[in-house]
Amino acid sequence: MTAPLSLCVYCGSRDGNDPAHAEAAEALGKAIAEHGWRLVYGAGDVGLMGRVARSAQAGGAETFGVIPTHLLQREVGKRDLTTFIVTETMHERKKVMFMNADAVVVLPGGAGSLDELFEVLTWRQLGLHAKPVFLLNVNGYWSKLTELVEHVVASGFAGDDLLGFYEVVSSVEALTEAVEAL
Repeated sequence: MTAPLSLCVYCGSRDGNDPAHAEAAEALGKAIAEHGWRLVYGAGDVGLMGRVARSAQAGGAETFGVIPTHLLQREVGKRDLTTFIVTETMHERKKVMFMNADAVVVLPGGAGSLDELFEVLTWRQLGLHAKPVFLLNVNGYWSKLTELVEHVVASGFAGDDLLGFYEVVSSVEALTEAVEAL
């Protein structure tokens, strides 16, 4: 039996102000379950990450969560996952999540999600991986970010190849199609 495709999901530990973000998180969890994929994420039970996990679990998906000790209370460590790993540091968390995933999906989020995104983009730029990275651009949330990355390239601080290290999708349905095409 082959292992299920594993999607590493980076997203907010808050819901944000746009209800469409919470809806997308729940729809993503449902899609993960419907396709027999495995969710790899930050093991929190708050914000968008909690929504993705609860929705994936409700559909019977395998769930793999990784959380550092110092966030167990703050992010309400979700201990009822298929796999629940506690690390000492954020760096370990990110490494374990990434190493256990086949692709990365970034939903709306804050500084932590940006950190995770730019780390995997940097690793790709350095030739350390070739995993697909998807930005789920719900209601244009990531549009300003993609403009910034284009500006970085146009200003000569990165090659054009950086623009091909991620794919922007506008809906869970479009994401699902892109992942199925892998």
